[in-house]
Amino acid sequence: MAKIINEPAHTFNEYLLIPGYSSSACVPDAISLKTPLVKYKKGETPAITMNIPMVSAIMQSVSGDRLAVALAKEGGVSFIYGAQTVEDEAAMVARAKNHKAGFVTSDSNISPEATLADVLALKNRTGHSTVAVTEDGTSEGRLVGIVTSRDYRVSRMAPETKVSEFMTPFDKLIWAKEGTSLKEANDIIWEHKLNALPIVSESGKLCYFVFRKDYESHKQNPDELLDADKRYVVGAGINTRDYAERVPALIEAGADVLCIDSSEGFSDWQKFTLAWIRERYGDSVKVGAGNVVDAAGFRFLADCGADFVKVGIGGGSICITRETKGIGRGQATALIEVCAERDRYFEETGIYVPVCSDGGIVYDHHITLALAMGADFVMLGRYFARFDESPSNRVSIGGTYYKEYWGEGSARARNWQRYDNGGESKLGFEEGVDSYVPYAGSLHDNVAMTLSKVKSTMCNCGALTIPELQEKAVLTLVSATSIVEGGAHDVIQKDTTTTFK
Repeated sequence: MAKIINEPAHTFNEYLLIPGYSSSACVPDAISLKTPLVKYKKGETPAITMNIPMVSAIMQSVSGDRLAVALAKEGGVSFIYGAQTVEDEAAMVARAKNHKAGFVTSDSNISPEATLADVLALKNRTGHSTVAVTEDGTSEGRLVGIVTSRDYRVSRMAPETKVSEFMTPFDKLIWAKEGTSLKEANDIIWEHKLNALPIVSESGKLCYFVFRKDYESHKQNPDELLDADKRYVVGAGINTRDYAERVPALIEAGADVLCIDSSEGFSDWQKFTLAWIRERYGDSVKVGAGNVVDAAGFRFLADCGADFVKVGIGGGSICITRETKGIGRGQATALIEVCAERDRYFEETGIYVPVCSDGGIVYDHHITLALAMGADFVMLGRYFARFDESPSNRVSIGGTYYKEYWGEGSARARNWQRYDNGGESKLGFEEGVDSYVPYAGSLHDNVAMTLSKVKSTMCNCGALTIPELQEKAVLTLVSATSIVEGGAHDVIQKDTTTTFK
């Protein structure tokens, strides 16, 4: 009969941190959230160290090039999704790597033959009020004008009005030539009181926008994560089927780190993928692997040469693997066991292989719990899917804005490579759902709030760094009644949306 583990597997919500002594030196501004992304030998420095312990999930509805830039500005890393053609993924990586701080590739573009209704639909989908009008309606077409909210009045114009009739035409625009420095561009913006300055090539094609609002934003990102050439650090997802074509293209595009995207990583398929990469690139290409939920899975991938190991099966908000296949483990229990094995592996070999907690994060404080349990960083899907920078559409349902969010195992994504067991090249059944998540605004504002909570809790535990948190943290299991007690209870809460006169 099967081996039975009679101890229940626990989730993050079943644990609390017990406060420890906090000295007067332990204040949020003094806390460092630096953490290793890839493995290193004892006494050496990791090839990549993040400034915050957050990476974005390898998902179509989460990690595009725009989110990769936004997260790198905050100090984390985005893993651009691999469920697309090799060429398209490589192009996303290249765009993120070639992104110049302050120079933004336009993702709100329209043709002059489009209508006001098209403009409003585009604005509703992207949230952007500045729309580039190009000959072919693409971000790289010849610029013929710009549309902003000052160019039209919905109440006085017919929806079928052509864009060419109300746009600000090119000959009335203030623009700058390709090659203009960011300082020069900002000077032009301030001199002419502009909100946006288009940067145009000699042939008249739109290259970038420089926005007034981004000037202060650039000054507010002291933790941005850059490579040796001052470009943003960018990750990319790969699979265990077409790695021989995908890996070289992603490396050529500039990807700093790769990660095998798989629902279950304790397999020969990941071993073969890692062996192929090591044989051709040695340790110069950094690649994470997973997912696993126990010590044996971790050691297998560490021995295969993984640069970090992801932990978690079935805990994602859109994942139904546990329902459909009956495999997985409570995220907290899985993480605690794997991190203990990570520490044993370090003692035995002198090689530290970082652990990524992937899935099961519902509340901000779960991030702190994951770090205290031993994780070096967390991978988040639903969390990042809610933001302006994610690739999915923003939709209005019943007067409330949401972002679309779907699992890689859903019929919509059909990412069969992620669930590959060496059989047919198709998705036999769904392991994810198609859903919506409440729209939450910009990545910058939300990440700042989340990290302020993490730092505050670390202060309560008397820890100034993540390793110190892991050393000092005391965790306690809580009962179902304690969980209820931890929230607002036995009161009638005020409706904060009500206006009193």
